[in-house]
Amino acid sequence: METYPLIAIAGPTGSGKSELALRVARQFQGEIVNCDSLQIYRGFNIGTAKLRPEQREGIPHHLIDILDAGELFTAGEYARLGRGVLREIADRRRVPVIAGGTGFYLRALLEGLPPGPARSEDLRAQLLGREGRRPGVLHRLLTRLDPEAGARIHPNDLNKTLRALELRLLRNAPAATQEKPEGLSGFRVWKIGLNPPRDALYDRLNARLRGMFDEGLEEEVRGLLAAGASPLAKPFESLGYKEMLLYITGRLDREKAIEAAQIATRHYAKRQLTWFKRDAEMHWFEGFGGDTTIAERACSYLGQAISNSNIS
Repeated sequence: METYPLIAIAGPTGSGKSELALRVARQFQGEIVNCDSLQIYRGFNIGTAKLRPEQREGIPHHLIDILDAGELFTAGEYARLGRGVLREIADRRRVPVIAGGTGFYLRALLEGLPPGPARSEDLRAQLLGREGRRPGVLHRLLTRLDPEAGARIHPNDLNKTLRALELRLLRNAPAATQEKPEGLSGFRVWKIGLNPPRDALYDRLNARLRGMFDEGLEEEVRGLLAAGASPLAKPFESLGYKEMLLYITGRLDREKAIEAAQIATRHYAKRQLTWFKRDAEMHWFEGFGGDTTIAERACSYLGQAISNSNIS
């Protein structure tokens, strides 16, 4: 089987992944594949820092704006669609450049996920009923039954908690004992990680969140709701959108909403770095992807690595 180059650019939110991806795609005749679990949703633009079409420099972008707010989407579905996109890009003799901060999606795409039983709507209804009566009970139950999964999944991530607990109960075995997943084949992968100085990153995130509130996030959210999107839809659980909903519905004043979004985003960036730092294959650059020096170093590294690999 022929082997094709594939580049993945990861890092915390606000680290400049999109900017670096554009530079890398230009230099290596690439096409960009989104790996952000929120940029897949139509209409969620400002709060996800989604590049506008005119900012994409004519470079094809994939897996962006493919779902409406109310549609459910899993990491497994992302991996299935993404692998098809990767092969289409390779068939055109272009280089796939994956860019995004959703580490679980990237792992699913490259390493695969263990095959698991189908969803059980009856079991889910029972579990959600328990969660409704006692918030937090599902994560506590998961931690007791499968400590590894409980430690990996954030207590506030109900969707992942629910699925992990569903798998645990249906299989009656911890996730670690499940069958091995099927990894991506036919590609040689190089992973680039961005790790800007923490204080500089937090300053950028604070300014970006305030800018989102000042430059149209409220109008975007009101427009989505007016168009029929449910405030309970999954994208509204995300950073910035959650706090904007609290402001719109009068549960937080504007400054408190901005502050809450800033704090949550900083915490999320820290969790992203923790996730990606566990990946021994990640080649790290200590700066922002939009910095010329960092971009040049990353492209130099990739150019030498691809050349030395004897593939093109």
